[in-house]
Amino acid sequence: MPEIRALFWDVGGVLLSNAWDHEERDLAVDHFLLKKTEFEDLHKEVVPAFEEGKLSLDGYLDRVIFHQPRTFTREEFKQFMFSLSKPKAQSLELARALSRKYVMSTINNESRELNEYRIQSFQLADIFDVFVSSCYVGLRKPDERIYRLALDLTQHKPGECCFIDDRTVNIEGAAKVGFATVLMKDPQQLRRDLQALGVEP
Repeated sequence: MPEIRALFWDVGGVLLSNAWDHEERDLAVDHFLLKKTEFEDLHKEVVPAFEEGKLSLDGYLDRVIFHQPRTFTREEFKQFMFSLSKPKAQSLELARALSRKYVMSTINNESRELNEYRIQSFQLADIFDVFVSSCYVGLRKPDERIYRLALDLTQHKPGECCFIDDRTVNIEGAAKVGFATVLMKDPQQLRRDLQALGVEP
């Protein structure tokens, strides 16, 4: 088995809470008394452009929330969105330790403003060398092209790389390109599975 030299990480669900997934949107529905079906229908229409960096956060809010008068402000809604991001301390600690030995990169689906807020708020730039974020590269997992681009950007062969995610469909996309993969369920299992691949701090 080739030696693993580079680690590629999902962010939401692995290192941090999800930023704007269905659970976070449900919290917004309850907090701001939104009509869930209408909100979700509008979200689904624009989320590809939002996560691929083709639609700004303000543009997203114009289409999904502020297409009608509201009793709350745009800034209140943005701050609520940002406030939902929480660290997964054990995973972050492991990633930080591994960053001293391995090339580290993210491969994550995220809109630009939320992505940059999370990078800054949780000091992710201290851990990762490259951010292959959907909002920067215009591709989303599980499209195989985003994994191939990550290899090009870091100049590694697939067999030298391990991809970590909490969703099977994204793991399958990386595996098709030739990455070793770990489907994360909890930090302890993540550490064990990485050790099985020879990956240790």
